[in-house]
Amino acid sequence: MSADVPRISGAEWQVMHVIWDEHPVSAAEVARRIGPERGWSLHTVKTLLARLTRKGVLSFEVQGKRYLYRPKLDRDTCVAAESESFLDRVFHGSPSPLLAHFLRKKRLSSQDIAELKSMLAEMEDDEP
Repeated sequence: MSADVPRISGAEWQVMHVIWDEHPVSAAEVARRIGPERGWSLHTVKTLLARLTRKGVLSFEVQGKRYLYRPKLDRDTCVAAESESFLDRVFHGSPSPLLAHFLRKKRLSSQDIAELKSMLAEMEDDEP
């Protein structure tokens, strides 16, 4: 994982998706959006927001009695760091076994296959 991107837990990812989609956002709004489906209380959401703030992933501003949260790191940065970490941990850093695994386990639509072919063709064109 990139040294400047902290590790984000599964529960924290759920919170971050809400904040990336809509910010600034209050703890109550995050709890309203994902609490019921996860069974999380407002207290649980506030705990996750505090963790993410300590990790440097979120910032906040105080507005009256509310804290409004916004991301300090964008989604692409966190996804790239997490993807790299996953690739290193599970597939020893090699993308071929990762792709082979997912291709064997998931059914791809014709559109998915076309997109993959297009990406591979672009990569071949970019090689020296």
